[in-house]
Amino acid sequence: MPDQSPLDKMRLDKWLWAARFFKTRSLATQAIEQGRVKLAGERVKPAREIRPGDRLDLHVGDADWTLTVRALSMHRGPAPVAQTLYEEDPASHARRQQQLSDRKLAASPAAAIKGRPTKRDRRLIHRFTDE
Repeated sequence: MPDQSPLDKMRLDKWLWAARFFKTRSLATQAIEQGRVKLAGERVKPAREIRPGDRLDLHVGDADWTLTVRALSMHRGPAPVAQTLYEEDPASHARRQQQLSDRKLAASPAAAIKGRPTKRDRRLIHRFTDE
């Protein structure tokens, strides 16, 4: 078996962590197991080895990413370095930017709720539910 350098292939969960899509490897592992990360359109396991040129579909938070792996890194570096590890599909980038602008225009009603209801809020709630 020929010798391979350690950066010819690496675990998917480790790459997602190094590329800064997830803060910890365990979060990357959970996302993979929940089917939020697909390699070439198929669900995979966290230990699946990836190589440069592989295509990934990620669902992180509200964002959907379509990526091509460009490089592998064993270390989690700064964000500008991590961004060199992948190339995002132009359609994916446009879709994410559209989602971002839509989110800014239509704020969630739950975003205005902070903490416990005030005395006035409580009275309104009771007026609605009791009478």
